[in-house]
Amino acid sequence: MVKDAFSHVSHWVFDLDNTLYPPHMRLFDQIEVKMTAYVMTTLGVSQVEADHLRSHYWREYGTTLAGLMREHDLDPVPYLDAVHAVDMSHMEPDAALAAHIRALPGQRIVYTNGSAPYAERVLSARGLSGLFDAVYGVEHADYHPKPEKRAFEMVFAKADVTPTTAAMFEDDPRNLAAPHDMGMRTVHVAPDPHEADHIEHHTDDLTRFLAQLS
Repeated sequence: MVKDAFSHVSHWVFDLDNTLYPPHMRLFDQIEVKMTAYVMTTLGVSQVEADHLRSHYWREYGTTLAGLMREHDLDPVPYLDAVHAVDMSHMEPDAALAAHIRALPGQRIVYTNGSAPYAERVLSARGLSGLFDAVYGVEHADYHPKPEKRAFEMVFAKADVTPTTAAMFEDDPRNLAAPHDMGMRTVHVAPDPHEADHIEHHTDDLTRFLAQLS
């Protein structure tokens, strides 16, 4: 049973985008548009080149921000403020998801490659505020992004997470490799499964999956 596989877990770590809200809400689409615009303005390149660089930096460094910092010494704070200035009026609270998260035993945290203030806005829009012991953004890992192992280590040290008694919920398969290596239970949250040794569970419905753990 799924429940038995999580019987030892007392630390629950959730990614944010496309994990604590479903992809059809398309919030990240707005962020991608703003990232492209920021790259265009900052580097003085065309939209086509900006999209190419954004994709390249994501593959090479984990996030667009990480690439801009490494290759162009970008100040991350204005960037994060700009790309996260998105409309959330279309997002819907999820009372069932909130109830199942509240029922999880132990410590519950959010860890995102976005900023913590942005994460707090998303949680509020989804009716999930007050359910987590802490919310961590990329700034809490000194702007080192997932999937870098040192990013997880920095955040988990701050959160006092013990990986061997923890579970990670994440939509990006890359970001489950380091948690798995650290001894965490891993759950891929996405419409389609991704076969990999570091992915132990998959779900296309986080609420339904968490219901199995009650």
